[in-house]
Amino acid sequence: MTFFEQFPIVIQALNEGFLQTLKLFAVTLIGALPLGLLISLCSISSFKPLRWLTRTVIWMVRGTPLMLQLMVIYFFPGLILNNPIWGSDETGRFWASAVAFIFNYACYFSEIYRGGIEGVPRGQQEAGEVLGMTRSQIFFKVTLLQMIKRVVPPMSNEIITLVKDTSLARIISLQEIIWAGSSFMKGSYGISGQIWPLFFTGLYYLAFSGLLTLLLNRIEKKLSYFHA
Repeated sequence: MTFFEQFPIVIQALNEGFLQTLKLFAVTLIGALPLGLLISLCSISSFKPLRWLTRTVIWMVRGTPLMLQLMVIYFFPGLILNNPIWGSDETGRFWASAVAFIFNYACYFSEIYRGGIEGVPRGQQEAGEVLGMTRSQIFFKVTLLQMIKRVVPPMSNEIITLVKDTSLARIISLQEIIWAGSSFMKGSYGISGQIWPLFFTGLYYLAFSGLLTLLLNRIEKKLSYFHA
């Protein structure tokens, strides 16, 4: 099979793999952004047991590889509890990956949120109290708005990293784009021993990361009217 015969087959497989990558990326962001804020609020809670527990969990998640967390979440229920809750199909592997990614990135986001919240001058919160605002009003109308401006740059870096980290899901055989590209080395669609599809996966990542960078830069500029 010539290169020109292989090319449309490879591109179709990469497109399918990239769609899986996009789905994992989107689901992770949708779940991790709000969960990260919740975890950050628990980590600065005045209730000490909750604060210590939350910070211990964050420390454990940030201190261990995401790949290890993926393997534990996917294999642990079946091997240890004898309850393979994820099943063995692609849907099960996707949701196991999504749970691992959401929890991992929520912990990273929580530290960014915490830094943003603690970076808001205390005097502005006191000014809200003088104006008779409730604690929730101060948080949503004063602290949260200023926190957003502070967290966008570091959050942007984590989001770009997430694009590349989705490739780790191949460890549990999720058929994302790297899995699709590497399959042509081992034999897929009658093609084997071919490494060039992997170079095309790099182009997909570069294009997606570039578009995300432009989008995140525009968001940062739009939020520039918030001042600390």
